[in-house]
Amino acid sequence: MIPLEKVKQIVSTYETLEKELASGNIDKKNFVKKSKEYSSVGEVVVQARNYLGFKKEKEDLKKIIEDKKNDHDMIELAKNELLQLSKKNEEDEKKLKIYLLPKDEADSKNAILEIRAGTGGLEASLFVADLYKMYEKVCLNKNWSLEIINLSKSEAGGFKEVILLVRGANIYSFLKFESGVHRVQRVPATETQGRVHTSAATVAVLPEAEEVDVKINEKDLRIDVFRSSGPGGQSVNTTDSAVRITHLPTGIVVSQQDEKSQHKNRAKAIKILRSRIYENEREKKDRERSRDRKKQIGSGDRSERIRTYNFPQSRVTDHRINLTLHNLADFLIGDAFEELNENLRIRDQEIKLANLSQ
Repeated sequence: MIPLEKVKQIVSTYETLEKELASGNIDKKNFVKKSKEYSSVGEVVVQARNYLGFKKEKEDLKKIIEDKKNDHDMIELAKNELLQLSKKNEEDEKKLKIYLLPKDEADSKNAILEIRAGTGGLEASLFVADLYKMYEKVCLNKNWSLEIINLSKSEAGGFKEVILLVRGANIYSFLKFESGVHRVQRVPATETQGRVHTSAATVAVLPEAEEVDVKINEKDLRIDVFRSSGPGGQSVNTTDSAVRITHLPTGIVVSQQDEKSQHKNRAKAIKILRSRIYENEREKKDRERSRDRKKQIGSGDRSERIRTYNFPQSRVTDHRINLTLHNLADFLIGDAFEELNENLRIRDQEIKLANLSQ
């Protein structure tokens, strides 16, 4: 059961915002903020009003059912209506519970997506390239903007590391479930006896932090410059354009050499650093709030194996929800990605709802 006061507050907030927005006496900054809130509350205000009216409607229908003066057809009609009303009330209650769940302040932010080769040598770097192409296609399918922050190439067309900035509406809420170890099982092109090899890549998804989220003091930074290098370590630049920034209070280190300009590399490194510091603080707060983060789908534990991509059997399995899709080719071009992500989001909501009712 949801406390009626909370449901009444939804209706009250909606009506207050409606009056404020209609008055025209709001400055531009507050208008945008209140419009977003009005739109958000508007998604559940019908359910809130239904929920508040349910008790009276239920009592009215029960009176009809219990009144022996009413004919059989009327009583049966009232019974059927009560059944439908109860089902609708359950749906309304579930939607209201989801709306009332504690919000993750980062969900509405853009995301920095970091993909790195793990165990498996060359195969791992080729798998990083596959994951990069997959996320690129997902962004294209959903009309998200994708900016390459860093590409560190390896041999044979693979990547040691790829860092991307994804922009759009509520990006982090969608991509945060990708954090963790992604394992691949396939026969390498160089394998003459057809043996399946296992390799891995790690994915880290960070909410893009703004200056308002994290203040970085220059005195807390150690900045080193050096020459950019390509695959094998050969120098690809004759000037010291690459930048390595160390945040002394946290020990977080960020290197950036994708641009030819030291100034541009520094700006990109600061962007990544700010997001890593922000995520570091969020993880600290999460640990304080919950001793058992493992139960939460969106824990972002990057050391945990979350998914296996099996090429010989053309399947992808997400180990957190024990879901297997037998269409790996479609998944890797982004077409089946939505199905898995939706299941992850639903499961995450179910866990949070269960925790809410404990």
